[in-house]
Amino acid sequence: MTKILMVCLGNICRSPLAEGILSSLSNQKKIFVDSAGTSAYHVGELPDVRSIEIAKINGIDITNQRSRQFKIKDFDNFDLIYVMDKSNFKNLRKLARNNNDIIKIKLILNELYPTQNLDVPDPYYSGDNGFRDVFKMLKNSCEIIIYNINENKR
Repeated sequence: MTKILMVCLGNICRSPLAEGILSSLSNQKKIFVDSAGTSAYHVGELPDVRSIEIAKINGIDITNQRSRQFKIKDFDNFDLIYVMDKSNFKNLRKLARNNNDIIKIKLILNELYPTQNLDVPDPYYSGDNGFRDVFKMLKNSCEIIIYNINENKR
C-alpha cells in the first residue's frame, strides 16, 4: 500500500481538498491518503466551508476530515509527502531527520509542471473563484500522481 500525506499551512483549505480528490481517484486498498498542516492554528477543525462546498460540487465529501498538525512520525508513516507551496516545503525540510525524510517531500504542482516549483495559491482570502481554481490544479496533479503510482513510477 502506498501512503500519501498532503500538507499545507493550516490543513483547512488546500490539503483537505488534495486528500479528498486523491482519495476519490484511488483504489483505497492500494493507496491511503491523509492530510496535515505545518501549523497548529486549526487543529481539530473541519475543512473551510468553501473547501467543503467545492468538493461537494465535484462529488467529494470531505466533512469527515479534521485538521491536524504534521508530526515527525509522519516521515515514518508515509511514502510520499506532497506540500502545497515552497514555504511548507522549507518547513518540512527543516523538520526532516535525514535524506530518507527529505526525498519524500514533493511540491504537488511539480506533478503538472516538473521542476518549476510552483505554489498552489492559498485560496483563503481569494473567494469562491480561488477555491475553484485550486480544486482544478489539485485534481490535475492528483490524476498524474495516480497514473504514476499505477504505472509504478513512484
